[in-house]
Amino acid sequence: MITISKEKKKTLHIASCSFGKDSLATILLALEHGEPLDEAVYCEVMFDKRTSGEVPEHRAFIYETAIPRLEQLGVPVRVLRSDKTYLDLFAGAITRGPKKGLRRGFPLCGHCYVQRDCKLRPIRRYKRTLTPDTEQYVGIASDEPVRLRRLQENQVSLLEKYHYTEEDAKQLCQKAGLLSPVYAFTDRGGCWFCPNAKRKELRHLYDHHPELWARMLELQAMPGKVSEKFNRTERFSDIDAAFRKEDALCQKAA
Repeated sequence: MITISKEKKKTLHIASCSFGKDSLATILLALEHGEPLDEAVYCEVMFDKRTSGEVPEHRAFIYETAIPRLEQLGVPVRVLRSDKTYLDLFAGAITRGPKKGLRRGFPLCGHCYVQRDCKLRPIRRYKRTLTPDTEQYVGIASDEPVRLRRLQENQVSLLEKYHYTEEDAKQLCQKAGLLSPVYAFTDRGGCWFCPNAKRKELRHLYDHHPELWARMLELQAMPGKVSEKFNRTERFSDIDAAFRKEDALCQKAA
């Protein structure tokens, strides 16, 4: 366990790390250019107490490849987790208002209680242990002007400083052997139960992780939810039916 004292005199430099291309490229640039870096901080969202919210290929990459490599390079990695899981929140009951007594159910796109309770809260709790002048390296590429404008005080983009685009970041990670395998089927990170997941990501889950897919169908069947929709337009069972139909048509064509 890494302990950081509030009495520490020097300014701390922390890299926020999802183990996606932009955050890992940020760490690689810090090492290459001699930028100060005290540790990388990763927050893992959990589906339940034993099952990660990371796509299994990405979680294996994080723990079997990326963390050991960063530690070999002299970068300590701190893993944060909430005491709440996706399942805790999903099955939790609304305590007031007209929907009192119903289960929260699937999080809403753009108003994700999982992001709020399972990721942001542990990160904020951790930040309260740091000195006020701590600098945070965030993985925002030079070709993301909208996100760069949102940088807050004490947040720094090394990708912008060294003129690295998203594609440059990807190539840097590829060259270093630190590119997550998820980029073979998606261009974004995210939990495997994310309501913003693209069709290709959901198809990957359906094809390669049937045990996780089955868990989501179980949640869809759970009664008494605030909403039956997994995302803005569909129930999870609708997506399952569409994929089954696609498979049947492919088999018929073959």
